[in-house]
Amino acid sequence: MDHRLLHWILPLLLFPQWGLAQYDSLVFDGLQRSYLVHLPTGYHEQEQLPLVIAMHGGFGSAANLQNQSGLSQTANDHHFIVVYPEGSREGLLSIRTWNAGWCCGNSSAADVDDVGFIDTLLDVLITKYAVDTNRIYATGMSNGGFMSYRLACELSNRIAAIAPVAGSLSVPTCNPIRPVPIIAFHSYLDSNVPYLGGIGDGVSDHYNAPLDSVLNAWSNKNGCQSEKLTIQDDAQFTHYEWTECECNADIEWYLTRDGGHSWPGGNQTITGDPTSQVINANELMWNFFSQHSLDCNFVSATENATRQILDAVISPNPTSGTFRIALPLDDHSRISIFDVTGRNIPFIKENQIIIIPEFNDGIYYLKIQNGDQVFNGKILLER
Repeated sequence: MDHRLLHWILPLLLFPQWGLAQYDSLVFDGLQRSYLVHLPTGYHEQEQLPLVIAMHGGFGSAANLQNQSGLSQTANDHHFIVVYPEGSREGLLSIRTWNAGWCCGNSSAADVDDVGFIDTLLDVLITKYAVDTNRIYATGMSNGGFMSYRLACELSNRIAAIAPVAGSLSVPTCNPIRPVPIIAFHSYLDSNVPYLGGIGDGVSDHYNAPLDSVLNAWSNKNGCQSEKLTIQDDAQFTHYEWTECECNADIEWYLTRDGGHSWPGGNQTITGDPTSQVINANELMWNFFSQHSLDCNFVSATENATRQILDAVISPNPTSGTFRIALPLDDHSRISIFDVTGRNIPFIKENQIIIIPEFNDGIYYLKIQNGDQVFNGKILLER
């Protein structure tokens, strides 16, 4: 059977529950480049949807990351498009990697123009699908996480926000033309790309910049006024934030105490580390992405308005488990509360009063859909 046909069929056979996913390819800079596109359930060309670029790690593939991350199911749940591009095959072993700077592998050594490939891929996808060009985001695992940082540096005119997983920054210079919001995920136990920096114990022997230094430097690029804030630090994970940034381009960083070099809340690969069970990267990154757009002025106004509305409608916050929503709610109003793992939290609704009977202290996420208005925000629950 023709290998190109297998590229198209295998994802459908392996992941039929996720809906429509199709391999395609283009020629860029003399190289045949492949990618897998997932369209969410109910997709139609009359509605422009956000697009998430999800890049695999070294030795990986599009289908591999789709399975590892579970992002296609998240796309179905929240109605966005995912494209899983593939790195180039360079070197004797023909292993797919990304040129994210000094990381990684033969793509880096051959100086493959992966930024140019992604730029061209976006042009192709925009002509073929209903993509909201103001809401294009990038994420990636390991080498793909490094690549998402590079896209934020060199393609910030198209990338609205990034969510690196188990990656760091590996370019000597980074000059984005606009502030880029970042939500980063890592594990204290990741020895492949140590969060403290240095050379990991993986196949690649490149230097890894310390994540704290990377994100502190990026907070300066984003014009953040606050120092690094510790939002939560317990036996499960540490959550940092840099806030009061230009265009609300805030930065968040989750460091889990379980897992390793893996996708938090995802599926463990055959040779990979266990995954974190204390957070769900997909739900957290989508909640973050949904608050940001490429249009800086629009995002700033929207976010400020949203925060002001939430301050007005949620009282008290922080709360001990009972709070009031100062909105006219009816039978069609939809309220959901979920934790950092993406798990829905049971609650009792009595008119405009919300009661959460059981919870652990920490940050929770609230979504209120009231007619055409949708509010997303955080609630701090503490006894």
